[in-house]
Amino acid sequence: MLFTPTRLADAWIVDIEQRHDERGFFARSWCREEFAAHGLVAELAQCNLSGSSRRGTVRGMHFQQPPHDEAKLVRCTAGAIWDVIIDLRLDSPTFEAWQGFQLTAASHRSLYVPPGFAHGFQTLQDDTEVAYQMSVAHVPEAAAGLRHDDPAFAIPWPLPVSVISARDLSWPDYGTRLPRPTARFA
Repeated sequence: MLFTPTRLADAWIVDIEQRHDERGFFARSWCREEFAAHGLVAELAQCNLSGSSRRGTVRGMHFQQPPHDEAKLVRCTAGAIWDVIIDLRLDSPTFEAWQGFQLTAASHRSLYVPPGFAHGFQTLQDDTEVAYQMSVAHVPEAAAGLRHDDPAFAIPWPLPVSVISARDLSWPDYGTRLPRPTARFA
């Protein structure tokens, strides 16, 4: 696997190294030892899939509050997404910065999202599927989020929003939400 740092502290792009033969290719998409060697969370507790039928669907910006904050390895397994992460760790050099990435099924590229980040995406094609590997199991009472259109971040989504949940529209503005992120996200 090839690990490329993003401009946000501790977040990484993970590309596979394909080994080709007459059958096609083989590649590792996750390896506990390689993740640990890069200082990344290398424990898995849960794997999730999301499917979105319509282009322009937005999911996010989600995170879990401590002590249930989670690392994620996100990969688009069908279609394409624009994946966005926001660093919410108070003591991070990239605190409150965001970055977007295009992930496609064809690229096999993954995004490692450290604990303490909000995460969301917009589908760029109909019938898109996303796979998540999570370091901790989902805890509903720890679930939190930011609105995709929060003025504090002004994220320019590539498409008009075609579908979004009522819950994702209901998150309060980042500047007014309580409690603020804590240093435990570090």
